[in-house]
Amino acid sequence: MPTRPIELRGALVIDQMQPQFAAIIAANGDGFFPVEGQAAFWLEVRPGIVINRLLDVALKSCDVTPGALVTERSYGTVEVHSSDQGQVREAARKMLAAAGVSSEDGLAPHLMTDEIIRKIDPHQAMMINKSRAGMLVLGHDTLYTLEVNPAVWVLLAANEAEKAAPVRIVGLGHNGAVGRLRLAGTDAAIEQAVKAVHRALAGIKGRANQGVD
Repeated sequence: MPTRPIELRGALVIDQMQPQFAAIIAANGDGFFPVEGQAAFWLEVRPGIVINRLLDVALKSCDVTPGALVTERSYGTVEVHSSDQGQVREAARKMLAAAGVSSEDGLAPHLMTDEIIRKIDPHQAMMINKSRAGMLVLGHDTLYTLEVNPAVWVLLAANEAEKAAPVRIVGLGHNGAVGRLRLAGTDAAIEQAVKAVHRALAGIKGRANQGVD
């Protein structure tokens, strides 16, 4: 029986993980945790279960460590990281080759929510903190929310935002049909971070994307 071709949702190399970003990934992941300064490669594909074969290719040929191996209902996500960026990029090359795709075969980011909420009420801040996946949001902070499809692109957005401005990553969800990001900080910091997010996502080349399928 012929095997279904692999559809690339997104492939992302992060050159240098920022402190909050790395800590949140480590705290909420099931694999071997990364640390700040390391490089990482994230891959999202369909059908999801093929990530097992693709991870096997990387671990047998490159000096990288697995941080995520997640199979959702429709998609699969895998991550490897290392202090050697060259090894991460070689792992990316080999995994994409094994999947029979190139990085530009993925879907371009589709922004579903992209909003700044200024001076949030302290009660709302406390509600957000109950389900946070990162730092605390404080009353009267400015809050930025992003929802993007495919989910993998939210990782780039979060890391680039932290590079660009002194913001707090309050929420980071990167599995499933969409990725979700919440950032908190001052007006000026959030505005600077949002510019970095837009710049990073606009630079991604990929197939036309109309949203969740």
